[in-house]
Amino acid sequence: MTAVVFIHGTGVREPGFSKLAGRVAAGLTALRDGLRIVPYYWGGTHGATLAAGGASLPARAGAGGTARGLGLAETPAAADADDTAAAWAALYADPYAELALAAASGDTVVERAPGSVPPEQKLQAMLAALAAQGDATAAELGPGLARAATDLAAHPLLGPAADALDPDDLAALAARSLAARLIADALDADTPLVPVGDTRDAVADRLAEALGAPPRGTARGLRSLLLRAAGSAASHAVVRRRRALTEAAHPAAGDILRYLSRGEAVRTDLRTLVAGLEPPVALVCHSLGGIIALDTLISAPLPQVRLLVTAGSQGPFLYESGSLPTLEHPAPLPPHVPDWLNLYDPRDLLSYLGADLFPGRVTDIAVDSRQPFPAAHSAYWTNPEVYRHIVDRLP
Repeated sequence: MTAVVFIHGTGVREPGFSKLAGRVAAGLTALRDGLRIVPYYWGGTHGATLAAGGASLPARAGAGGTARGLGLAETPAAADADDTAAAWAALYADPYAELALAAASGDTVVERAPGSVPPEQKLQAMLAALAAQGDATAAELGPGLARAATDLAAHPLLGPAADALDPDDLAALAARSLAARLIADALDADTPLVPVGDTRDAVADRLAEALGAPPRGTARGLRSLLLRAAGSAASHAVVRRRRALTEAAHPAAGDILRYLSRGEAVRTDLRTLVAGLEPPVALVCHSLGGIIALDTLISAPLPQVRLLVTAGSQGPFLYESGSLPTLEHPAPLPPHVPDWLNLYDPRDLLSYLGADLFPGRVTDIAVDSRQPFPAAHSAYWTNPEVYRHIVDRLP
């Protein structure tokens, strides 16, 4: 029986770790029977903490996020995907950005016939009905749909946007706003799981239908209106959400600094865990977890381990920059390091390549979550493609 040790990345703590480990276990065992999944939760024992209760954090003054096109496209299809990801990044930074653009595109004053019903009232009624159903309609994106629908129904720009758009386009816009709000809330909560773009789009399409739109792809019309606001939406969000990002980032940044300065204990515990397992063993790792596993394997042989899998790993970058604790460039990987599968997302700015640094020892494979950064860094474990690549190479 193959044992799969899952090693999490930076900033992950309970109860998020149990949810993440359960998702990884489900993704792997759905494709292969007989696997033994062994979680290695190092964050609770060896992760960084704020010993003085956050005294080093700046005073509350808003919060922030960024959204920018990443310029990674090499083909028209890739450019289209990048533009869509950039548009969603703007919505994650400000879920009402597209609503504001639509409102600004209409006439300043709209004259209505006496006794006519404002066009936004129908959408407001459907938003209220959606809120009354709770969060089930968008459960894949996390909790909060009822609150988001209520807030959108009361937004002052909904009326001007309704005057500028036909009802179907307005419903689709509202659906994208709701989906972006849920994902933005999840990112603010530092969740270790972010849904891939296909799931996001399916939920947005479902929400659009619930709000009166006919079935259609949710990306239609998104880029043309929203990309113009990507820079300004991000700028406003930086000011509004600065402290929230500071508070969310400190466990992740602290985990990295703590590991690089005091990493021997976490490597020792991993070695002890693996030594007690029957071979064959595979180490499946995310982000800093991949650095921990790589350093552990480099420092001394672990013959039980037949495969190393890293997703969103900075290990190759640390090696090339001279920062990897156990191996300095240009020294080669020791012969006892097992086969290494390195999964990366081209939009994940925290993922790096190893094949050119360690010729013949690393297999780099791109996986596309269709999410912008930083959501792309947390979307590996909701991407079915990731599990297929791993299971194909398990001993």
